[in-house]
Amino acid sequence: MTSPIQVAALYHFASFDDPAALREPLEALCRANGVRGTLLLAREGVNGTIAGAPDAIERVLGHLRALPGCVDLPVKYASAETMPFHRLKVRLKQEIVSMGEPDVDPANNAGTYVAPAEWNALIARPDTIVIDTRNDYEVAIGSFPGAIDPGTRSFREFPGWFRANREALLADGVSKVAMFCTGGIRCEKATAFLKAEGVTDVYHLQGGVLNYLEHVPAAESRWDGECFVFDERVAVGHDLAPGTHALCRACRMPVSAADRESALYELGLSCPRCHDARDARQREGYAERHRQVQLAEARGERHVGERQGD
Repeated sequence: MTSPIQVAALYHFASFDDPAALREPLEALCRANGVRGTLLLAREGVNGTIAGAPDAIERVLGHLRALPGCVDLPVKYASAETMPFHRLKVRLKQEIVSMGEPDVDPANNAGTYVAPAEWNALIARPDTIVIDTRNDYEVAIGSFPGAIDPGTRSFREFPGWFRANREALLADGVSKVAMFCTGGIRCEKATAFLKAEGVTDVYHLQGGVLNYLEHVPAAESRWDGECFVFDERVAVGHDLAPGTHALCRACRMPVSAADRESALYELGLSCPRCHDARDARQREGYAERHRQVQLAEARGERHVGERQGD
């Protein structure tokens, strides 16, 4: 019996003096071992998701952990029956998660990690505000009740939102700020941003919502709804069980069961969110792409133009 593909999701904030020098050896190792997926390198560290045979993944992770400041690189593992990525991309970026604040230093000035088992007690404190650092479409399908939704469409909007609302957020006896995101990377960087802005008592959920859903029993959980993920699962629930949302192939947004009952939903073409924002030419393009994907699936292949989660 063939072993399933191992999927490794990772990020780590570190200080790379010359990320460009790290790219080629890393890419060569991945290609030599048949590893696919995406890895981002920047001065602030590494981020990405890769897949391959278990021994191949361990070789790549060993290489990454040998990079400066990455000996403790954490990894989230999953398995897949087939390769979930069509190609390999190892890219150089200004940031491994885009915020647009060049002076933020998560490697040396992030907030305090809070383990999932300790999260409920922290967010129940009356002197704590809880901020969801994810984007609006992610918040819409699940969050912690009472968490503040910045209403952002991208993480780059977060600094402006905080600066505009700082006075109101930190009023009325608030002394602690607790933040969370999907897998930990955005909220960790957000804590470093708040500390750079002079907020001292800042916390973030270690490993993000995914870690919480995996380790906190459903009976004790304060999470409400599902958690959007940037892969073909679309959304997950407690114990990381598959959720009920699908993905609109036109706008890449999550589509609920109720949305799929709408007359504006057409598989592969549109959903209620994007139907009126697309013209006939665009819909024709989506229809042809959907037809090609179906033909590829019938042949047991992946369509070369099929897009993966971010």
